[in-house]
Amino acid sequence: MISRISALIAAVACAATLAVSPLVAHAQDQQASAASAAPAEQTAAPVAEAAAPAAAAATEKKDNPYSLGNIIAHGNTVDQAVLVILAIMSMGSWYILFIRLWDTAKLNKEAKEVRASFFKKASLQEGLKSLSETGAFRYIAQTGVDASEHHEGALTENIDHNTWVTMNIDRAVGEVNSRLQGGLGFLATVGSTSPFIGLFGTVWGILQALTQIGVAGQASIDKVAGPVGAALIMTAIGLAVAVPAVLGYNWLVNRNKAVMSQVRAFAADLHGVLMGNRKVAGR
Repeated sequence: MISRISALIAAVACAATLAVSPLVAHAQDQQASAASAAPAEQTAAPVAEAAAPAAAAATEKKDNPYSLGNIIAHGNTVDQAVLVILAIMSMGSWYILFIRLWDTAKLNKEAKEVRASFFKKASLQEGLKSLSETGAFRYIAQTGVDASEHHEGALTENIDHNTWVTMNIDRAVGEVNSRLQGGLGFLATVGSTSPFIGLFGTVWGILQALTQIGVAGQASIDKVAGPVGAALIMTAIGLAVAVPAVLGYNWLVNRNKAVMSQVRAFAADLHGVLMGNRKVAGR
């Protein structure tokens, strides 16, 4: 009986030992893992802290020290003054270009309508009513009619009627031509002077680079890159302003010649009609 109880106790002790040993081993494994992970985490923490500023610096947007925006924001007074002058020239050139293109297109349209309707009317008054009140052809026609109907005055009577009407029509044509020519002088001035204004900005930028070299005592790239970059930008802007002005000037001159030839043809035909009416009235 005692041997059986001893055997039972031994069996229970053996089973308890077998049950506890895996738990102890698992606990030891967890402690070992925690001990090995702690140095790794301690090592990774400085790496992460060191990488954070680098990532922030990479994502942070940096200003280009050689860009046009940097010149506008941080450039010296001379550079900014040159930019303002070139900007005014460019805006003025484009404004004149669009306005004069609109005027010539409008005048060309009026010329087509005049050829189609004016000289087919029964009388000059009906012809005048068919023209636009604010148009150049209406102004020329009204001037010619008024000169033909009103030829009085102590001095103007010394001028024969034909010459008087011709003079007034020519004056009206000249006024129309002067209006079309308005602004072309500005385009010519911009086209001839803006490259030199940009060149002045270039020379000034190179002077600033040489000054910084002299102050620093060495020709490092960070000392001269900014002023030299600004100098090249000034040259490019000067050319960008000059080229459209020159092309626009030549284009407008050719368009004005074509349109004014139609205006002068209308004026000559109107003069003939007015002189023919006078002869008919004289009979």
